Amino acid sequence: MDEAQELLDLHEVEQELCRLPDISAARIVADHTGRPTEIHVLANPGKPAKQVVRDVQSVALASFGLDIDRRIVSVVQLGAVDGGEGRGMAAVNAEPIPFRPLITGINAEITGMRTTVRVALAQGGEEAAGFAEGSIATASRHRLVATATLDALRQLDSSAECLDVEGAQLVRIGAQDVAVVTIVYVIPPTEQIVSGSAIVRQNQEADAVARAVLDATNRRLPRLN
Repeated sequence: MDEAQELLDLHEVEQELCRLPDISAARIVADHTGRPTEIHVLANPGKPAKQVVRDVQSVALASFGLDIDRRIVSVVQLGAVDGGEGRGMAAVNAEPIPFRPLITGINAEITGMRTTVRVALAQGGEEAAGFAEGSIATASRHRLVATATLDALRQLDSSAECLDVEGAQLVRIGAQDVAVVTIVYVIPPTEQIVSGSAIVRQNQEADAVARAVLDATNRRLPRLN
């Protein structure tokens, strides 16, 4: 990476991407050198995800001289016919992804000032239940769900032992609430932060947080095996 890219303000890149008529929000995750490693965009369903990825590449290169690998771009299309998510990475890589856990249950129990969250996952005929305990404070609620989801993932795939939750929150984008989770991948001597997102369905905030964790991990855990 040259000096111009090292000094690049990625927030400006995000703003420029949001000027595209088909994109309503953009989030760029970079490594310690400032090089983008993940680009997540929310887009309208009118244009194929593959074309949205090309638009992202064109804007980044033409406006900032930033050469983007299409494989790091993830496109979420609101209202898409496939259930709401169309992904640029999936569009350019048709190989099936074997690790796709499903959420089978989420429960929270409050005892005094403490909350215990249980998230159950199933994958390939296996089931696992993850737990997390913490304060009843609203600020910790989403993080507990994300942590319990990771706990269940570790039981289904040992490579998830290198994962930890950095943050989990809900953001408002247009008329939609979106759960955004950031996950730390610790592969000594390096650490990498990636993000995942999911639309909140009918006020099911906990479900959206758990799905955001899966969004951040589903395409990456197979690479660690």
